[in-house]
Amino acid sequence: MTNDLKLQFLCQNLECEYTADAPLKDYTTFRIGGPADCLIEPYDEGQVAKVVEFCQKSGIRYQFLGNGSNVLAPDGGVRGAVIRLGPNFSYIRRLSGGEILCGAGATLAQLASFAQKQGLTGLEFAWGIPGSMGGGLYMNAGAYGGEMKDAVVSADIVDEAGRTRNVPAAEMELGYRTSVFQHRNWCITRVHLRLREGDPEQIRRCMEDYMDRRREKQPLEYPSAGSVFKRPEGNYAGALIEQCGLKGRRVGGAQVSEKHAGFIVNTGGATCRDVLELIGQIQREVADQTGYQLICEVRQL
Repeated sequence: MTNDLKLQFLCQNLECEYTADAPLKDYTTFRIGGPADCLIEPYDEGQVAKVVEFCQKSGIRYQFLGNGSNVLAPDGGVRGAVIRLGPNFSYIRRLSGGEILCGAGATLAQLASFAQKQGLTGLEFAWGIPGSMGGGLYMNAGAYGGEMKDAVVSADIVDEAGRTRNVPAAEMELGYRTSVFQHRNWCITRVHLRLREGDPEQIRRCMEDYMDRRREKQPLEYPSAGSVFKRPEGNYAGALIEQCGLKGRRVGGAQVSEKHAGFIVNTGGATCRDVLELIGQIQREVADQTGYQLICEVRQL
């Protein structure tokens, strides 16, 4: 029996959801990507640990996926297992005071909405960010002056050996769009946050203001992976791209958004190859014309 078949049987015994040849375009906000050999959706941390341990011992490649909002999947798909923490990990619970415990699969929008209804402030910036809690912590997502690091206390993870442990915020190396999780093959399973008491109505108005700004400035009507490049020191990626006359530049179905040049959108039928070619063109032309080196923040599977 092959290791791939053994993995399938393991998932059946654990009662994990197992999908062979899962089209990744259905699990990413870019709507791009070929099939993964298998997509596994565990129900709890214990199942994640057992799947990781088996893959590690069997030499099966594996990687993690949340809401797929900052991800570009290859046209030919990916070999091995994609372990997705989605709706099965979407629980959110209020603890004592302003503390919240949430699964890594909860979306940042769900989390921000929950906090608002509980009269807790500190996550208004996350309203409208299309990622999950796990992905948001992985990237230290932020907007409008707020970042995940401002609210995170600790996270439970499964490490490369399938062991579970708690990582305090002080060990996460949280910085501008970076964290320790980008350098370790750990799976974030749940996150502990601490917020402040606030007025629910005032929090709601703040969230609506942020969402109005997003709708006005961002191409939310098209599939995308959000902002493509990190903000270069002393400038803004979108402004530099527009300055170089690249707004509206197309490669196949991929286009530099005409609404916000910091976004690449899928206008229909875009491929991973299209997006990568367009990213390369942008980086070269911005470097040639301005001297700035734009760093891509979209994660490639």
